Amino acid sequence: MTAKSDRFEPKREQMALWPDISGNAINGLGERAVRRASPIYWHDPDTLAHGALQKWFYTQNPDDPHIAKARKARQKYLDAEVPPVTGAPVRRSAAEWTSALLAHAAGLDLDLVGIARVDPDWVFEGHTVTQQYAVMIGIAHDYAEIRHVPNGRGGAEVVRQYARGARVAKELAGWFRLQGHDATPHGGPMAGPMLLIPAALACGFGELGKHGSIINAQFGSSFRLACVFTDVPLVPTRAARIGVDDFCKNCQVCSRACPPDAILPEKSWVRGRRRWYVDFDRCLPYFNENFGCGICIAVCPFSRPGIGPGLVAKLARRRARPDRKA
Repeated sequence: MTAKSDRFEPKREQMALWPDISGNAINGLGERAVRRASPIYWHDPDTLAHGALQKWFYTQNPDDPHIAKARKARQKYLDAEVPPVTGAPVRRSAAEWTSALLAHAAGLDLDLVGIARVDPDWVFEGHTVTQQYAVMIGIAHDYAEIRHVPNGRGGAEVVRQYARGARVAKELAGWFRLQGHDATPHGGPMAGPMLLIPAALACGFGELGKHGSIINAQFGSSFRLACVFTDVPLVPTRAARIGVDDFCKNCQVCSRACPPDAILPEKSWVRGRRRWYVDFDRCLPYFNENFGCGICIAVCPFSRPGIGPGLVAKLARRRARPDRKA
């Protein structure tokens, strides 16, 4: 893994494309009132203040052999069609549908699955989600590969897992459609109509870490998200509490490893909620120049294979101590 440099200086050619408005302002940093998120990146670049930067991102390392190979393999999954809605709709109770869904998902090439009822506050301003439920999918990285970020080998691993997420989301949407019910798949890296992290938190994938990504008890932050939207009646899965806040308050691993020093040390108000936040204006230039980053998720202690469960148990014992302050 590339070591943190003493000081990161963005390229002038990139900064010449920087818009007048701060990305942090678009994201709602410092705002005390609740509002929906505004599209900022990974949407149609012609509609975004930072769209020229999103286009510039694709001019970096275009010939890297690892990334080129992974992107070529991914394209077949992006091009794959989802079967049409077929036949009379199968009728089941919410509990029966949930049981059938989880049993089917157990045979798919995914690592996490959960169910969240769509909250309108998760939907990007200017976008709509008409379905009631989001079936959330977690796709874990190969740690031996993701630890090479931010070079091409690590970047290719991100591409591969986004491809797997797209494939599984389409397979799961097809499962619903072949039973007579519409379902809409979504896989990254494009943002789609809704923020996926809040839905993944709500359905039990983990808790938000200091680095702005979810920390899961088994996979740490080393996984990607995809989802399927549907109106099939389902029972939402429960949010998880694993003690991430207590851990992140004291751990400095990701902060020290971040080349542009983008990880804020304390929680901030963001669109009416106090949470961990990563400085967009500092993060994006480094991200763009390295064709992605991922250093913070790779160095997170929870992301090391086999480490998470022990940390979760340790944090639970700490919370249970009688001398712990409320």
